[in-house]
Amino acid sequence: MEEIKREYENFIHEFINQDLAEGVYDHVQTRFPPEPNGYLHIGHAKAICIDFGTALKYGGACNLRFDDTNPVKEDVEYVDAIMRDIRWLGFEYANVYYASDYFDFLYDCALQLIRDGKAYVCDLSADEIRETRGTLTQPGQNSPYRERSAEENLDLFARMTAGKFENGARVLRAKIDMSSPNINMRDPVIYRIVHAAHHRTGDKWCVYPMYDFTHPLSDAREGVTHSLCSLEFENNRPLYNWFLRELNIKNPPRQIEFARMNVTHTLTSKRKCLRLVEDGIVGGWDDPRMATLCGLRRRGYPPEAIRDFCEKIGVSKAFSVIDYSLLEACVRDNLNQNAPRAMAVLRPIKLIVDNYPEDQTEEITVEVNPNRPGDGMRKTIFSREIFIETDDYSENPPKGYFRLTPGLEVRLKGAYIVKCTGADKDENGQILAVHCAYDPATTGGNTPDGRKVKGTIHWVSAQNAADCEIRLYSRLFLTENPSGEEAEEDFTVNLNPDSLAVLTGCKIERQLLTAKAGDTFQFMRQGYFCADPDSTGERLVFNQTVALKDSFAAKK
Repeated sequence: MEEIKREYENFIHEFINQDLAEGVYDHVQTRFPPEPNGYLHIGHAKAICIDFGTALKYGGACNLRFDDTNPVKEDVEYVDAIMRDIRWLGFEYANVYYASDYFDFLYDCALQLIRDGKAYVCDLSADEIRETRGTLTQPGQNSPYRERSAEENLDLFARMTAGKFENGARVLRAKIDMSSPNINMRDPVIYRIVHAAHHRTGDKWCVYPMYDFTHPLSDAREGVTHSLCSLEFENNRPLYNWFLRELNIKNPPRQIEFARMNVTHTLTSKRKCLRLVEDGIVGGWDDPRMATLCGLRRRGYPPEAIRDFCEKIGVSKAFSVIDYSLLEACVRDNLNQNAPRAMAVLRPIKLIVDNYPEDQTEEITVEVNPNRPGDGMRKTIFSREIFIETDDYSENPPKGYFRLTPGLEVRLKGAYIVKCTGADKDENGQILAVHCAYDPATTGGNTPDGRKVKGTIHWVSAQNAADCEIRLYSRLFLTENPSGEEAEEDFTVNLNPDSLAVLTGCKIERQLLTAKAGDTFQFMRQGYFCADPDSTGERLVFNQTVALKDSFAAKK
């Protein structure tokens, strides 16, 4: 075939380019093999981008294969969610396969290993197998059942398959080398008894293959050329290759490992995430504080931003921990460029423009998005009574305060310059309304006399306002490593009690009532917000996606 002339982008591509140049393979096929026992999270995003991105680079195919070999923990709910998340992230799989598609093939492979004297039925318990496996410095001990004849092993394995034994009574182990310096090669278990219905095969099987046995043979069955996986499987590669070699697999796939993605302040352990959900600490797997892809989607993270994040991190073999702020920066950059602008007042107080006619309203024309001139202009309504943020008024402001205070001028975004004249208070001194006067000559940013006004504030007309609920989010965990050893006993001690604040009675422009779940906007001076699926015709809900600036980093 023609010489590959692409520039190397990472070490995976170097290996592939070499294989293609040497004729080891004449095409590239990859796969993404999640276990359907939970929801995909930000860590999976990197693997998805690598698996699917590599296939795209070389004009090949990437299959989605569900590693459904543990019927106790798997569910169709997770299958559907995984497929939905991959498509949302922007990738299309060539085919959808299941490890369970190959159960008959895998079983035949196990029988072949038994016939060849390379697998045996072992009666040791899981604890006994663990105790006799040895350590990194000491070899393991042979099982007393290691030398059973092929005939006896075939009979016992058939009885295991027929359901004659209880869970854990016997296993099938590969017969390799109990003194191997690689512990993974010390007669690993390749089949175990599990009396449980499978979500696809029902009650057909009560013996199920282990991952290390299923993985290479499933890859081979599908014609995968390059099996890309995270670095924790590097020590499993000799076992991966052993199964392919001992079963005489032609054109075996090549396993290549890369460092997985670790992001600060996130929890990706499925067991711990499940506890968050079951204990009601979060509202579900798609809670916007979760690092699941469905949680990030609900929060308003664009898939393009997540792909950009993965690209910025790159592909390496070195362990690293990525600051969550980088992900937020990618989201912020994307939305700054693409999100339409709108005005929302989160903690409203009324501002009355005393010299503006009571029965008059006017249309103010503003840009939909100043970074996308092609999106055109939009109109909003200005009236005598408007809503502003409570903290945009102060009677005794600190130094450097350039918002509303008696005698000070500000510009209302897109509208007029106004001068504050005072405020109405109740008997307790609580501000009821702020008063001001406007300069009619200053509409739309005009300042005929050239005077400079330092402050600009946003607003929503009382004549054009709709109520909504706004949910403000912060990091779910206070510590950078909530899954670390120091948090193993009870990781919930590091939960951030202020990770969610719910604001009701917020004011938004009435045009936003047509927003659909997932629509994202920049609320000027506030940040980026996304319409939540909880919204109804009577109650609109917005989630804060990300602030305008990295306020979290400023606190550190």
